[in-house]
Amino acid sequence: MTAPAPTGFRPGPKYVLMLGALAALPAITTDMYLPSLPTVAADFGSPEAAAQFTISGMLIGGAVGQLVIGPLSDRYGRRKPVMFGVLAHVLVSILCAFAPNIGTLIGLRMLQGFFNAAASVVAIAVIRDRFVGSDAARLLSQLMLVIGVAPLFAPTIGGAVIKFAEWRWIFGLLALIGLSLVLVVWRFLPETLPAERRRIAGPRGIAAGYRELLTDGKFMAVAVIPGLGMAVIMSYVVGSTFVFQEEYGLNEQQFALVFAINGIALVGSAQINAALVRKVAPLRLLRAGLVLQLIFATGLLAVVITGFGGLIAVMVGLWLVLGMQGMIPANASVLALGNYGHMAGTAAALMGAMQAGVAGIVSPLVGFLGSGGVAMVSVMMGAMLLAILILGLATPAYRRGGAWQQHFG
Repeated sequence: MTAPAPTGFRPGPKYVLMLGALAALPAITTDMYLPSLPTVAADFGSPEAAAQFTISGMLIGGAVGQLVIGPLSDRYGRRKPVMFGVLAHVLVSILCAFAPNIGTLIGLRMLQGFFNAAASVVAIAVIRDRFVGSDAARLLSQLMLVIGVAPLFAPTIGGAVIKFAEWRWIFGLLALIGLSLVLVVWRFLPETLPAERRRIAGPRGIAAGYRELLTDGKFMAVAVIPGLGMAVIMSYVVGSTFVFQEEYGLNEQQFALVFAINGIALVGSAQINAALVRKVAPLRLLRAGLVLQLIFATGLLAVVITGFGGLIAVMVGLWLVLGMQGMIPANASVLALGNYGHMAGTAAALMGAMQAGVAGIVSPLVGFLGSGGVAMVSVMMGAMLLAILILGLATPAYRRGGAWQQHFG
């Protein structure tokens, strides 16, 4: 390990809540807007796929934003980049509320993703500044409680907004949330990257850092897995509103309830992972989680193809599939970041960019394939299978022995 993190700091609940809220900002920005997708499509007279791209576009913007903001946080510290990024999120949210057409909204959502990427990349970098190994995995899993709980309520709030007001008011609420986060960061987030540990690098130095990461095959193999996991989640996110509201006839409030029930699976599995990682190595949990998730997804695909069990069977299958997600991103992230404490912001940015970028590229396939249950689950399964193949072929994760496995597994 390089640049080991200090071990004396013990985060309290308020600290975890603050970092979780920062890391959850992109998810809240996505999920609060979800119930309005059919309304947005109808309001602008655009195809469903175009409305769905207002979600995917934000992910693509987030991927680019992390690549820019991560190295800046290694150079200027964590506080300034996150405060600037979230303030810009506030401004763009207000502009989204006045978007005149679907094209403008897509462009603004890309900018929104670009700027609120600062919140998530800095939250992960702050963790690596202070923790490594199982301690980092446990804290990341605790963050999943906040990251998972916050979006549970976001679709419910979004559904309530469009019940009593126009969908544009959702962006006004997102601006208020961003402003609140700026105040919290200003008051409670200390600087975790002292001046002597900062990378004083210009464009060439930044390029050299990314080149070092991109040529590390094992880093790249493990770092892309959270992106494929996010592709699973986002395929569900962009498809579920149409599957549950159009195929199964649920209204906005019923869909929000189903979304919350499935979110409980994400939150619960993350807390199980936080407990297990005290005794079981992150690598072993990652391997098992990926395989079990693919098995459950295969059963879910059979359900949506045959219609067996109806809505209840689909909900149970999704609950099991999403329940495995808590064992994948946190453990993969820890394995990827372990040797890059000296440039945690840059490494977290590249990993986050792949996470947002892969999800942004993969999730639109749901719309292109028809937006139905079969399309949604097929895309989810494709991402899972690719993750297993990458981990199995590009790393020794599924092989016995070897220095890499002894170090991590």
